[in-house]
Amino acid sequence: MLIQDVNLCVIDMPPSIGRPIDNTQIYILDEHLQQVPIGTSGELYIGGVGVGRGYLNRPELTAERFLPNPFSDEPGARLYKTGDLARSLPDGQIAFLGRIDHQIKIRGYRIEPDEIVSVLNRHPSIQTSLVVAREDTPGDKRLVAYIVLAPGSHITVSSLRDTLKTYLPDYMIPAAFVVLEALPLTPNGKVDRTRLPVPDALNTLQDEIVAMPSTPLEKQLTKIVASTLKMDQVGLDDNFFMLGGHSLLGTQVIARVAETFGVDLPLRTLFEAPTVRLLAMEVERLIVAILETMSDEEALRLLQ
Repeated sequence: MLIQDVNLCVIDMPPSIGRPIDNTQIYILDEHLQQVPIGTSGELYIGGVGVGRGYLNRPELTAERFLPNPFSDEPGARLYKTGDLARSLPDGQIAFLGRIDHQIKIRGYRIEPDEIVSVLNRHPSIQTSLVVAREDTPGDKRLVAYIVLAPGSHITVSSLRDTLKTYLPDYMIPAAFVVLEALPLTPNGKVDRTRLPVPDALNTLQDEIVAMPSTPLEKQLTKIVASTLKMDQVGLDDNFFMLGGHSLLGTQVIARVAETFGVDLPLRTLFEAPTVRLLAMEVERLIVAILETMSDEEALRLLQ
């Protein structure tokens, strides 16, 4: 029901599936069956004379998939609910983003993994990829990307995150990128998700040079951040939120900082100073301010 204009496909956009043919209408709708703005993702619905009457001998599925068309004045007009996630492009074409039933929800955001995969697979250093939600620690669900590098390719995690941030919002940036020689497959050729390894320091993509903490304050903060994120190592300039941190984990960091150093920081400080280096500067500033209000004896007891 769609006519594809190959010449208008853009490399940095999800694949276009074309435009509707004559006598066919395409609607991108939200969960309330309201049309979403151009460029906003929603579920793809099809209307027009080509929409069938339903599934043979399957009344329940027909009622679920074939709905009255609220946008048509024709008596008995129906919409077909495809289950596909899509968005309208400014040139009138439709971009396919994946299946609705592949969506995952993390911290209130609905995320379509195939949209992330689409961007990853356009990177010249990546041969193929898969994005899943993992909850290796109860209550801490995070995005993990499994990538297979193109032969002879090399990439750092910082450069890959910078590329993704050009096309995706922060909440869709995976917390970890696991490098595999190949995606594990089942005997019928599908990805075997049960064999995807848990991210660790040995299999995840890293930067070539990671600045490490040098002062006692930086070292202690690094331990706090790394243990909160369930990571073996955190660099001095690694962004807490780019590593999979979020507000709930941020409150844990702030609480442990208060317990360890005796300083109270608002949560917004972590958003403004999301690296160990910057956070250490904020903590040091508060410690100095506290020491300046104390006598020499009080300050000495505190430092001991």
